[in-house]
Amino acid sequence: MSMSKVIIKPSVGIVAYGTSLPKRKVLTKTIAESQGKGLELARALGVSSKTIPNIDEDTITLATAAGQVALTRFLQNSGEKSDLGTLFIGSESHPYAVKPSGSVVKEALGLSDYLSMADLQFACKAGSQSLQIALAYVQAKMSKNAMAIGADTAQARPGDALEYTAAAGAAAFIVGHEDGESQLLAKLLATQSVATDTPDFWRKPKESYPQHFGRFTGEPAYFKHVAMASRALLEQSQLTAGEIDFCVFHTPNAKFPQQIAKQLGFSKEQLAPALIVKEIGNTYAGASLLALSAVLDVAPAGAKILVCSYGSGAGADAFLFETSKYLVEQRKRYKQKLANQIQALELIDLATYQKMRQANEH
Repeated sequence: MSMSKVIIKPSVGIVAYGTSLPKRKVLTKTIAESQGKGLELARALGVSSKTIPNIDEDTITLATAAGQVALTRFLQNSGEKSDLGTLFIGSESHPYAVKPSGSVVKEALGLSDYLSMADLQFACKAGSQSLQIALAYVQAKMSKNAMAIGADTAQARPGDALEYTAAAGAAAFIVGHEDGESQLLAKLLATQSVATDTPDFWRKPKESYPQHFGRFTGEPAYFKHVAMASRALLEQSQLTAGEIDFCVFHTPNAKFPQQIAKQLGFSKEQLAPALIVKEIGNTYAGASLLALSAVLDVAPAGAKILVCSYGSGAGADAFLFETSKYLVEQRKRYKQKLANQIQALELIDLATYQKMRQANEH
């Protein structure tokens, strides 16, 4: 295997993070009922419910909310808004074809006009791509601190298998240097990426819903790329799966991450905290970052976390983080963790779901 080695020096990592979900969720059995179908597919996917955005909730709304949580925590830990010189937002459902989501989020968060900013798109790995680039900006000292957001309000054609899982949510991360001023909650130890031309899932301009090759999205797409990136990361780090405390894999459903974890030698216990997909569905560009947030909400100091996203088209970003004592200390002050947000989701009935779906179609 030929690959470039990514050396992380000086130390960079996560200094704050925040999450945001819509207020409502729908059971997958309700979706099956709306389609007039049985529960076989819903059960096979391992997803019991998914978040559903209201008509006034879009990627910008969720990105701003997650960014505000991360920013508030950053400021509470002696950070300064003026230190945030970079903002990247990854999504495949940016509200505008020509106008950045980032400029709206920047104004809402009150960030400086002197800002490196861009919207990014690489299907479901657009969020991890944003995080990787933000870390690179900080490592290169082009920015003292940088914010990366993964957010989506995923689309699915009514009646399509994607309707069972396509959900909405966002996660925001602020990254910085370990330079005596920033307290890293999780230090980046290594990162690896892979990319090939594998057209498993796509949406052409002016189309409302994505198209996909069904089963083709499995072996030659998701599993191949996640395995490539994860194995390269482990090889680079000279670690085995057994030496990792937690693993996070992109969650198009609950079935795929469990299969790839087993294939790579990870246990159910290493994966379990990241499987929030069972309750919130596939949040696309927000998925791997939300799952990482769920792990950071419970991980002890000194834990190694392997994260690997997946984006159709196709590619994967893999990261290895190690948590610090500061994560445990600062987490005690967090008013609301992701688990609380999931628990607070309001369940809607069939009639409400059908009305919301029709409203979102228009």
